[in-house]
Amino acid sequence: MAIVRWEPVRELTTLQSEMNRLFNTFFDTPTTGDGAPARRWVPAMDLVEHDDHFVLTADLPGVTQDDVSIEVQADVLTISGERRTSRESSGTGYYRLERSTGAFSRTLTLPEGVDPEAVEASFANGVLEVRIPKPEQRKPRRVSISVGDAPATIEGGTAGEAEAADRAA
Repeated sequence: MAIVRWEPVRELTTLQSEMNRLFNTFFDTPTTGDGAPARRWVPAMDLVEHDDHFVLTADLPGVTQDDVSIEVQADVLTISGERRTSRESSGTGYYRLERSTGAFSRTLTLPEGVDPEAVEASFANGVLEVRIPKPEQRKPRRVSISVGDAPATIEGGTAGEAEAADRAA
């Protein structure tokens, strides 16, 4: 019988590998041929609010305007596309590949009432900018309640003045 020396570091490494495999399977993370996790590419985005509109800026390096799609449907904005690989398969070997490629999709919920026809987009130097106008907010109407014989006031005037103004218009 051979005596095997116990190495706690090796045991921890094995445990870590098994835990990584378990979590990758659970979250359905794609892997490369050698078992290493493949990185998914998700473009970075900023959303800034201004007085009358929102500006969404997305960094899309290596993506052309034709590879990007913007859709607005039922108060949901979806930006999707694909960053294609620029390398050709040849007989040379690769030392290290870190740039992620593939399809991406980002979805944002917009405020209710945004006009999809008013959304504008521009694309320059790998940066996508989407301008989303804010929906018009309805202003509340204040109605006063009269007590007894005193006339009711609507928006600062009496009910009779409001009716006269409506007839004049």
